[in-house]
Amino acid sequence: MNLTPAFLVLENGSVYQGKSFGKTGETSGEVVFNTALTGYQEIITDPSYAGQMVVMTYPLIGNYGINPDDVESGKIWASALIVREISPVYSNYAASGGLEEYLAKADIMGLCGIDTRKLVREIRQKGAMRAVISTVETDTAALARKACSIPEMTGLDLVKDVTTEASYVADCPDASYHVVAYDYGMKRNILRMLQSVGCKVTVLNARTPLSEALKLNPDGIFLSNGPGDPFAVGYAIETIRQIADYNRKGNKLPLFGICLGHQLLSLAFGASTYKLKFGHHGSNHPVKNLETGSIEITSQNHGFAVEMDSLPEELEMTHLNLYDKTVEGVRHKGLPCFSVQYHPEAAPGPHDSHYLFRQFTEMMDNARSQKS
Repeated sequence: MNLTPAFLVLENGSVYQGKSFGKTGETSGEVVFNTALTGYQEIITDPSYAGQMVVMTYPLIGNYGINPDDVESGKIWASALIVREISPVYSNYAASGGLEEYLAKADIMGLCGIDTRKLVREIRQKGAMRAVISTVETDTAALARKACSIPEMTGLDLVKDVTTEASYVADCPDASYHVVAYDYGMKRNILRMLQSVGCKVTVLNARTPLSEALKLNPDGIFLSNGPGDPFAVGYAIETIRQIADYNRKGNKLPLFGICLGHQLLSLAFGASTYKLKFGHHGSNHPVKNLETGSIEITSQNHGFAVEMDSLPEELEMTHLNLYDKTVEGVRHKGLPCFSVQYHPEAAPGPHDSHYLFRQFTEMMDNARSQKS
């Protein structure tokens, strides 16, 4: 394994010296940490991590290698992967290669050999920060200045960078429903879960006009996860407002949003969003279903949240984060739409929340019966 001395320098001047693997050179982004024990491949290929460098809190990463079936998109979106120790060997019957070579082939930097506990503690205390990793620059003060020049995540529209350029269809044998999905950075396992409940899915670019979506005669509309500041994605918010107006005219078109889709839906109905101090990134977040009282262990990946006090009268909160009491789900009191902040499709993560996909199909069934 080819390891090269490297510096990680945060915007506040903190310096961590380790060794790079994968690509050498220089990269930058906002540093966030993920508490999942496994799933590093799904995490770095999740488009929601665009513009971010991911620190894994589990100390040994890479020991089960890379499996081509475990990717969540067509490329690595994280700008870097930071670990305490990268395993030089891997053992997994399905593995086709190792993590180091996977990053090298994708031209993505990895950093190992630093005190990740100290780094995570600093992020928890001071918040997510911009940073630079470099194998070519040893002037740490210069690297700190570079970190300060990186655009802040607040106000940043990254959906335009990750959305599909052309629409495509994820078919389903004997499909019972046709769902149109707005791609803000959608994970592949969301498509798999929709297909598992009988949905054929047509995936659209985030800027597709509602009029074009309606021409496809969908049974429901899905709003995907994605990166960046939801408030900056004004075109998506306007489309969701148009969907709401369409339903207010007597139509019944169910709407389901996940993560960024949840934030955009809430904004469209008049709520506000804000940036969390260090975000929610992991597969062990407890969420309470306020309707049933049950607790779900959930997978999460978001740096922004819906302001609870800003929820309009027409939206009611359905799920609550038990770590920090943030909004984890809402539904409209009169229109067929709902959303959750967490990832019910997981990958990686628990399967406690798969029922939400069935809830979506039940909503589409109800809409059909009301039409007839």
